[in-house]
Amino acid sequence: MIKAALGHTVRTTTLLQLLFDFGFVFVGILIAAMWIRSGLPIDPVVLVSYAAILALTLLAINSWLGFYQRIHDRTVEDSRARAVLSLHLAVPVAYLIFLILPIAQVDRVFLELSGMAALFGMLSHRVFASHRKTKARVTHRILVFGVGNEAVKVTAALNQEDPTIQVVGFYPGPMCKDIVVPQDRVLPQTMSLVDTAVFYKVDEIVVAMDDRRGGRMPLRELLDCRVSGILVLDMSSHFERMLGQIRLDALRAGWLIFGDGFRQGVRRSFIKRVFDIIAAIILLIIFSPVMLVTALLVFLEDGAPVFYRQERVGLNGRLFNVIKFRSMRRDAESDGKPRWAVTNDDRTTRVGRIIRKVRIDELPQLFCVLNGSMSMVGPRPERAFFVDQLTKEIPFYAIRHSVKPGVTGWAQVRYHYGASIEDAVQKLQYDLYYVKNHTLLLDLVVIFETVGVVVGGKGAQ
Repeated sequence: MIKAALGHTVRTTTLLQLLFDFGFVFVGILIAAMWIRSGLPIDPVVLVSYAAILALTLLAINSWLGFYQRIHDRTVEDSRARAVLSLHLAVPVAYLIFLILPIAQVDRVFLELSGMAALFGMLSHRVFASHRKTKARVTHRILVFGVGNEAVKVTAALNQEDPTIQVVGFYPGPMCKDIVVPQDRVLPQTMSLVDTAVFYKVDEIVVAMDDRRGGRMPLRELLDCRVSGILVLDMSSHFERMLGQIRLDALRAGWLIFGDGFRQGVRRSFIKRVFDIIAAIILLIIFSPVMLVTALLVFLEDGAPVFYRQERVGLNGRLFNVIKFRSMRRDAESDGKPRWAVTNDDRTTRVGRIIRKVRIDELPQLFCVLNGSMSMVGPRPERAFFVDQLTKEIPFYAIRHSVKPGVTGWAQVRYHYGASIEDAVQKLQYDLYYVKNHTLLLDLVVIFETVGVVVGGKGAQ
């Protein structure tokens, strides 16, 4: 993994896949042009523009289809199906680009052939790479420093997050008394920590000690490991880096206070606000026909009002009215008691179930973005009743209100639709990651993945 210049952690393999896919199409077209350039004197500007646009378009399509997501149990057949679908989507887009660019007919024939060849070659390589990856996965070897309850938590999370990760064993810290992990997984202390890590070819050490006070941490040995090229992380940093979340069960207030992140400067706020306004205007223009049809369908099924206004908690705990298309019956809370919206909620109308599934009910929130109450990307705005309840029961919950709530968010694209305190805990871990690391890059990643969620129909059921 690498830390991107704008703050968000990016997996090295994903970045290399993106660069390879872009380069395969872009360079492939340029090489083909040079090969037969004497017969077809193509305008270099048009050629480079076409190659770049087609390569970027294919990256967008592949991203929507999940080529770059961390899905480890994907079969070769699934990868092939996605490659075929990507090719079918890319071909009409390529022809549309042909029509837009000022290309002569003789050049058009060449670009069509070279573009299709590059697309087919790249997607064939993607299927081959997926097939090879299922046969031989690179293993990331981790040594857990500690043998107590914290070490058990780390191992349980590692077993769920990535099958390419291998825990080589547990190294007891100084003065360790209670050993909770399996005895046969405890590494002998006949060698120093750094020698043990080198012997077992460890890539990373995760410090998972129940008590780190009073000089109980062997700082010198951990420093030796670090300068030897072995990554050393505490539990919170490890989960942040590997899972894109800040785990509450590994979180300490000191880590939040003294760590990096939480950049809320004037420059960042200005860039985010400009991005919000431009994105909201563009989306309102694009989806205005969809919004008009939705408003008509909501009215025909259940009458007025078409919109649903409700008080929510926003930036720094201030209240504002969120606007959505009404997806529930008018008497959904006739008893006056707030209730969680749940999957397959019996209070939703027929139109409501559809627009919630594809997130159309969220579109009117773009007006909240324009008036400054919300952002395009941020934590989901909650009702004051639930905020009061969750703040009392979940530590650090109030931190999510240090940024504006969003139409979409990191938690929404990473976690399924939640409707309980347990779900709120899980989503808060992603919200904390966003609040700590939010950048323009991460906003673009969230919006890009939101498109995939909508296209794949992965919204509320």
